[in-house]
Amino acid sequence: MVRAIASAFALLLAASQWAHADAKIGQPAPSFTATDANGKTVSLADFKGKTVVLEWNNPECPFVRKHYSGNMQQQQAAARAQNVVWLTVNSSAAGKQGHLDGESARVLIAKTGAKQTDYLLDAEGAIGREYGAKTTPHLFVIDTNGVLRYNGAIDSIASTDVSDIAKATQYVPAALADLQAGREVKVATSKPYGCSVKY
Repeated sequence: MVRAIASAFALLLAASQWAHADAKIGQPAPSFTATDANGKTVSLADFKGKTVVLEWNNPECPFVRKHYSGNMQQQQAAARAQNVVWLTVNSSAAGKQGHLDGESARVLIAKTGAKQTDYLLDAEGAIGREYGAKTTPHLFVIDTNGVLRYNGAIDSIASTDVSDIAKATQYVPAALADLQAGREVKVATSKPYGCSVKY
């Protein structure tokens, strides 16, 4: 009986460690520290006072490939032109689809012409689980006070069809525009779509 209870407790503890935390809108964004593609240590605290976008990435996912046909790079460049920090996060575990080390991440950035501020390696999935990142892509926007203001999909049409991009509402630019204007983010949450994060 004691052994059964101990086993059940161990399973419960393991499950809790793998559970998604789901960062909450209107609450302080979870802090984190990670290594980027260049081997540099990057912390959310480094960007205090700046708006930050988090983008979950798996380069082998067809939904990610759709948006890296140009849409993601344009959004990254436009955000950075407004002094917004854009952090791309790869939470694919070693041996799983989309996992990258620093060198392969640098090759990917060069190949795609990505414009993010940093590409973060999260093979242990610590950042992904802290935020409750479910898909690639999955986007989050953090305001200048460190408060989470958007959590959800990149846009309003859940497909792998590049032609849908022009017809869709692009949620991150809309959220950034609202924040820049001093407004509440009109669409603060949406259901993320894409490939599951490969924890």
